[in-house]
Amino acid sequence: MTPSDLSNTSRRLRHLTSLEHLPAAQILRLLDRAEALQQQWLRDRRKLDLLHGRTVVNLFFESSTRTRTSFDLAAKRLGADVINFDIANSSTSKGESLIDTLHTLEAMYCDAFVVRHKVNGTAEFLARHVRGPACVINAGDGNNAHPTQGLLDAYTIRRHRPDFSILRVLICGDILHSRVARSDIHALRTLGVGNLRVCAPANLLPAETELPGCEIVEDFDSALDGADVIIMLRLQKERMQQAQVPSEQAYYARYGLDARRLRLARPDCLVMHPGPLNREVEIASAVADSAQSCILEQVGNGVFVRMAVLTELLGV
Repeated sequence: MTPSDLSNTSRRLRHLTSLEHLPAAQILRLLDRAEALQQQWLRDRRKLDLLHGRTVVNLFFESSTRTRTSFDLAAKRLGADVINFDIANSSTSKGESLIDTLHTLEAMYCDAFVVRHKVNGTAEFLARHVRGPACVINAGDGNNAHPTQGLLDAYTIRRHRPDFSILRVLICGDILHSRVARSDIHALRTLGVGNLRVCAPANLLPAETELPGCEIVEDFDSALDGADVIIMLRLQKERMQQAQVPSEQAYYARYGLDARRLRLARPDCLVMHPGPLNREVEIASAVADSAQSCILEQVGNGVFVRMAVLTELLGV
């Protein structure tokens, strides 16, 4: 997000398009809010009705399972009405611009727009063109940002390892094309992670200027040494201009997380992955399904983090 996304840093957010300029106090406020909402939901198992009368629109121009369902559940558990916008059968297929679509939905008194798009900067672009009080939440834009995934990853880590300053966190995989990696890096650096490492083949790493504060390690075995948290990433072939790995088998041999490699990390190391998984490509099934895996916990936590974001942005 940009500084303009903050209506007042001591109060609440206006939009959430990135974590890049979000201060630690705001991130911690959202994580604390998610914790409170999770405890309340698990205790009562009923709608909280904090957003009764509000309308949340999911504008997904890319396919999604976890993020879209998670936002849908988050809004409904808060008592909001949810519109899952049908892109294929909308006027966008007739040539209507994104701005006109936004303003049309605004005119129907919609309160929040959750946007996923393949083009970098789309959510920020829409946030600048909102005419009324509605908020915009970035659910992933190109390889730029996925702020709620960054928040839920930080939330998951904090529930197991509350002191970020002593942690050694490794992010491994297709970092070049990963909006998750960028948002995770922004969140973890802001929260003061002691040692943040990134590992990938050289051609799947962005420029060093995009990895401030990160230790770059190309050898996976070396990068795993003493890690407290491992975040594995998917090979995003849909974003690759051409084949950037010789084969999936060759990639797995060098960068796949299997049981042998996991033993190079700390014995209580957390294993994470934003999904979807490519088993035996970036992670072995035995590791993904192990007791150290937090992958499904991340999915569950995502609902409460998105509940926190919705209530924060809508002023509850």
